[in-house]
Formats: sequence, C-alpha cells, structure tokens
Amino acid sequence: MPLDNTILIVDDEPLVVLALMRGLDEEPFKITGAGGAEEALLLMAGQTFKVVISDEKMPGMDGAEFLARVKKLYPETVRIMLTGNASMQSAMRAVNHGEIYRFFAKPWNDTELKLAILSALEKYDLEHENRRLLRTVRRQSRELRRLESVHPGICELSRDERGAIRIEEELSEEEIAGLMAQCGGADAEAPGKR
Repeated sequence: MPLDNTILIVDDEPLVVLALMRGLDEEPFKITGAGGAEEALLLMAGQTFKVVISDEKMPGMDGAEFLARVKKLYPETVRIMLTGNASMQSAMRAVNHGEIYRFFAKPWNDTELKLAILSALEKYDLEHENRRLLRTVRRQSRELRRLESVHPGICELSRDERGAIRIEEELSEEEIAGLMAQCGGADAEAPGKR
C-alpha cells in the first residue's frame, strides 16, 4: 500500500506555516505543521514524512542542524530549506550537512515550490520502490543459493539455438512439485494436474 504524500512544514512563525499550507491546499498532500525542530522530530518519530520543508532561522536548533539530523535519522525523507536570510554561507552549510534537495528564499514562488514538492515526492517514491526491489532481489538470491545447495546444478541454465532458456536436466513432475513446495508454492499443483 503506497504511503500518502505526507509533508512536514517546520517554521517558528505560525503565519508562514499557514501560508504554505494555504498555498498547497489544492494539492493531494497530507500536510502537518510544526513550530520548531524539536516538535518536528517528535512528529517524525511517530509518522513517516516523505518531504520536510524547514525554515533556516529558528530558535534553539536552526534549520541546517535540524535537516542534518533528519538526514541521519530518516535518510529517505527529502529535505527542502526555506529561509528569509538567503546567505551563501547558510545555503552551503545546509546543502553540505543536510543534503538539501532544494533551497528556497522567502518570499517563495508558490508555483516553483509546488513543482519542487512534486519532484521531491516523485524522488521519494522512486527511491522507495528501488529499495523494495533491491530487497526482493536479495531475498530471491538467498533462496536460489539455498536451492542450489540442496539441489546442486538446479540454477544452471543454458540457451538453445533459438535463445530460449532451458534447464539442463529434465525434472520429474514429483521433483517439480517438491521444489515448488519448498519455494512456498505448496498450494500450487504439480504440472500436468492443472
């Protein structure tokens, strides 16, 4: 089941959080606001957010430090910096320490921000799917190694003159049914009994 398009907006100015939410209210996003970094980290401990948009200048923990902590704790979350003090030094620090996806200066352009968020959500979803596929490949690889250790040569395939893959040894229907049962296909019928 795919995750909602969850976005966390972090800014110590409530009016900025409200303005961002209002600018994004027509989009299919599930938006949560936080008044500072500590509150945001508490929210993130209980919920997955695909994108975090943080102000740079906040009391306590600033945005660069917050986003660096988000990177460490939740590396899959895409991080966007929003600041009214767009100095080159703070931008470089945020990018270098928090691996910021995008950097926006206040006042922001709603259209550009929406496009950046949509791109960030797509990035999150693609990377999430890549991680899922990698886990599947690793699991299948372990299963193939296990099968090869129990039935040496079973994973050896060759191609015929047309390029079709074929198994070197011909297996009986009982052997195929046994292999299917070992692979979790116990409910599957043996070939020929369908």
